[in-house]
Amino acid sequence: MGFIWSLIIGGVIGWLAGLILGRDIPGGVIGNIIAGFIGAWIGSMLGGWGPVIGGFYVLPALLGAIVFVLILSLVLRMIRRNA
Repeated sequence: MGFIWSLIIGGVIGWLAGLILGRDIPGGVIGNIIAGFIGAWIGSMLGGWGPVIGGFYVLPALLGAIVFVLILSLVLRMIRRNA
């Protein structure tokens, strides 16, 4: 059950990052979950602070997901421009 909870929280974090930036994450729900998990990994470099839900420190994970979505959107824009 803990794994399912982590997937849900990861998806919500990825969705919030896309919502804050006003950009869609490719891949829909799966893309949101991946962005949430990668965001949590990036956010773990900032340290463990803030509330913990589903094994994620929410604030660093959200900041990390925002950074990931920004980088992803820039890379995808460059790929589309060159194609």
